[in-house]
Amino acid sequence: RPCSKEGIFLPSDAPPPPAEPTLPTDWMPFNDRIEFKTAEFLYTRNQMSAGDINFLLELWAASLVKHDENPPFADADDLYDTIDSTELGDVKWESFTVQYTGEKPSVNPPPWMDAEYDVWFRNPRQCVHNIIRNPLLAKEMDLRPFREYSTHADERQWKDFMSGDWVWEQADLIAEDPETWGSTFIPIILGSDKTTVSVATGNNEYYPLYLSVGNVHNTVRRAHRDAVVLIGFLAMPKTTKEHAGDTRFRKFRRQLFHSSVSKILQSLKPAMTTPEVVRFGDGHFRRVIYGLGPYIADYEEQVLLACIVRGWCPKCLSNREDLDGDALHRCRNYTEALVEEGTLGELWDDFGIPFTNDFPR
Repeated sequence: RPCSKEGIFLPSDAPPPPAEPTLPTDWMPFNDRIEFKTAEFLYTRNQMSAGDINFLLELWAASLVKHDENPPFADADDLYDTIDSTELGDVKWESFTVQYTGEKPSVNPPPWMDAEYDVWFRNPRQCVHNIIRNPLLAKEMDLRPFREYSTHADERQWKDFMSGDWVWEQADLIAEDPETWGSTFIPIILGSDKTTVSVATGNNEYYPLYLSVGNVHNTVRRAHRDAVVLIGFLAMPKTTKEHAGDTRFRKFRRQLFHSSVSKILQSLKPAMTTPEVVRFGDGHFRRVIYGLGPYIADYEEQVLLACIVRGWCPKCLSNREDLDGDALHRCRNYTEALVEEGTLGELWDDFGIPFTNDFPR
């Protein structure tokens, strides 16, 4: 349901509020037009190196000393920081560092134990906001679950994500809390591709993490059209052949993946239980609830995601010698039972804790 900016529900036929006017003198985060034009010239048009930018700004500063004034930017870092603080457009990149914290051999520990692993990401909440407020996608989104049937045989048909059973089930769960009534469910779809690896310096490799929302029609998502965004580069620690088969190294790779994804997605967590108000591409504000949906991955990544051994089924608990046999599905209840019964060390070492366990939905 549409609502006001404060989250108060409006009649279904209420027109969207007018867009907030932008003053012609508003150059935020730049102080004025000169700063903006300088940044545009140096960074976009000329693509000047940081060293040359510093040299130019030093000359500029020297010429202004007699006037007791300063150039638009102190140095290249000041220029880059100002550009990165721009709220409109692309979401800025951030990073955090992860390091092995377990026990180490007293003599000659493997290099991967001492290495630091940088993980780069963009705020997924802001990326989701950019998708759902895009006016070009306003008519290419479903704001509620639906079921579609053919007119001839009255048979159920599936096409877009919001027509699936899982979304219906999630909507029922969300509706159990009266505080969420009237909210729009935003399923978060993630995906990664280990075959697309960026080789970095040192002992790191990176592979991309992508995000989309289930409300967008499949045709739009397949055509991208800003409905699929890159939100991170996940670190892949490397080691020598001597240590590649080390059980501790394999466990660390698994922990690094799940801890990194959990950290990246933290900004979505509050609005998984308490709705937040977001403006959509049609101009209306709506209360939204996020939830983690499918993760698109090949089998090798499914092994990592499900915290299983290669050859096991990522969907059920079947023995790998009898994958066609009856078995329970891997599900959140199963993971929560493990968490309740085991210690943190046992879970990490013997079972693994999927990153989804850190989120309420």
